[in-house]
Amino acid sequence: MHKHLRLTLATATAAALTGGLLTFAASAATAADSAAVAAADADFNGDGLADVAVSATGAYVNGQAAAGALTVLYGGGEHATITQDTAGVPGTAEKDDFFGTDTAYGDFDGDGYDDVAVGAQGEDVGSDVDGGTVAVLWGSAAGLQGGTTVADPRAAKHDWFGSVLEAADFDGDGKDDLALGTYTSATVDIHRGGFTRAGATGGHYTVSVAVQSGDGWGIRFLQSGDANGDGVEDLIVNGYETDTEDGYNANFWYPGSADGIRSPDYQKLPAGIITDVGDTDSDGYDDIVFGLAWDDEIAGAQLGGAALIGHGSASGPAQGDVQTIDQDTSGVPGGGEAGDQFGSELDLGDVDGDGRLDLVVSSRGEDLDGVVDAGAVTVLYGAADGSGITGAGARFLDQNTAGVPNSNEAEDRFGSDVHVDDLDGDGRGDVIIGADGENGNNGAVYALRSGADGSLSAAAGIYTSTVGISASGTPVLGANFAD
Repeated sequence: MHKHLRLTLATATAAALTGGLLTFAASAATAADSAAVAAADADFNGDGLADVAVSATGAYVNGQAAAGALTVLYGGGEHATITQDTAGVPGTAEKDDFFGTDTAYGDFDGDGYDDVAVGAQGEDVGSDVDGGTVAVLWGSAAGLQGGTTVADPRAAKHDWFGSVLEAADFDGDGKDDLALGTYTSATVDIHRGGFTRAGATGGHYTVSVAVQSGDGWGIRFLQSGDANGDGVEDLIVNGYETDTEDGYNANFWYPGSADGIRSPDYQKLPAGIITDVGDTDSDGYDDIVFGLAWDDEIAGAQLGGAALIGHGSASGPAQGDVQTIDQDTSGVPGGGEAGDQFGSELDLGDVDGDGRLDLVVSSRGEDLDGVVDAGAVTVLYGAADGSGITGAGARFLDQNTAGVPNSNEAEDRFGSDVHVDDLDGDGRGDVIIGADGENGNNGAVYALRSGADGSLSAAAGIYTSTVGISASGTPVLGANFAD
């Protein structure tokens, strides 16, 4: 859960598309606390409404397989799709570029509009096959417009540059920095805030992290937040630990400081995929949310999967309590079964507008009434006394739930990613759910509006045909939301 505004992406395959199938009416926020919680939402066009960027990394673009595309869902109802063939975007759409591999948003140039960094890990850079590239797409009153390449400062040291991105203010200077990792290296490159459209940044430094390096063994995920309450955002790194010969999934916390990330002071955290960071129990320390979707073979794994909340403290998150929530927790619907993958994706936000963070958890492998891998999502609410996330009043959503478009089908993977953003400015976080297996891996997105009566519903789903993405190949729209 980041302190700054950040996020999204926009439209076109050959020509830019604009349109609007999302029809959210803006209204004034009703709770100051909720507005503060929602301050982490991205706003690319400065209209005060949250915007959401959605990757379709497998999309065909002008006949090029898996060139990749990004669709931005603007809070006002419009949408747009951006590719490397969109005017002003660096590069050219080519086979297996995977534009949209990862995304991260922040106001990188300090102009008051959020921008989005977009990775294309398969980009061939000159003779460097799969060297990878990153572009910043610039926010403006008209939304995302044009872009600038972020230089790879160590091109000879790794492939797949742009595969892992995170934006945050790691040195507390009020400027958004950009952290970049790869699947092949155990080093994070950090460009300091102060980006310009000519390609300059506020400086660069590297952080060596305690994960295995080598092809496929490097950094897998990055997240950020203030887990020790010192007012500076920290970096959380996911990869394979080096403590054993084979290596197992692990997470590491690196504190931020006035000088940037302090790599010698890291702490090892529980296994799982880091998915979000936020103060779930109102104690002033951000907590780290991990998805532990494995059934076994990973420390702490359990049948059906689990969500872990590692609580922050003045001494860092490794010194805080770890809370476990699974489908056998009191109040949580369902029951843990092999392959459910409860905790496969998670996101924090204030869904009911009460000023406290709630947790949205996907189980994209959930089988429902014999429908294999239909997928499901559970909404867990923050306790009324502010003490944290509980199972009380939990909501279970699938595509057969009233208000959710479409119906459960095999391998839809409803919950391929989840996100909470206040799209209509009413002070309640709307729940955006990806189903990247929908329609034969074309993918889909369901933006469920949060009602004052507690309802979550959408008039229609958002499909590749909605946003002008080719149905050729496997676009997997909804596999990744920018955060």
